[in-house]
Amino acid sequence: MLSPKKVKYRKKMKGRMKGAAYRGSKISFGDYALKATQCGKMTSQQIEAARITINRTIKRGGKMWIRVFPDKPMTKKPAETRMGKGKGSPEYWVAIVKPGRILYELTGVEENLALKALTLAGNKLPFETKVISKDATI
Repeated sequence: MLSPKKVKYRKKMKGRMKGAAYRGSKISFGDYALKATQCGKMTSQQIEAARITINRTIKRGGKMWIRVFPDKPMTKKPAETRMGKGKGSPEYWVAIVKPGRILYELTGVEENLALKALTLAGNKLPFETKVISKDATI
């Protein structure tokens, strides 16, 4: 799973997910991409599950880029714990995804195979996505 090697602070504030993605909203490396159309939190397990789905579908043909990284710790209090006594300990890492953010990019594969792989990967994620291409045929 993806996670940062070192962070300045162990716990982060929850924050808000408003607005559209400014950075990472254009295809930079590949020909086809998976783009988020809603905001959400993408855990490192979900990033890995979608990556495995893409790799199994394209069968080692072409190249893939992961354009998100989980850099925000999510905390959780133990089960059956009373209120108060501070914030829980960090449990897992998430990437905050805003609408318009490119999640994965592909190149070196046929259009129908890229469409299938990215659609299957989008089904693993907790928000809506769409497949786009550099030349806008999809």
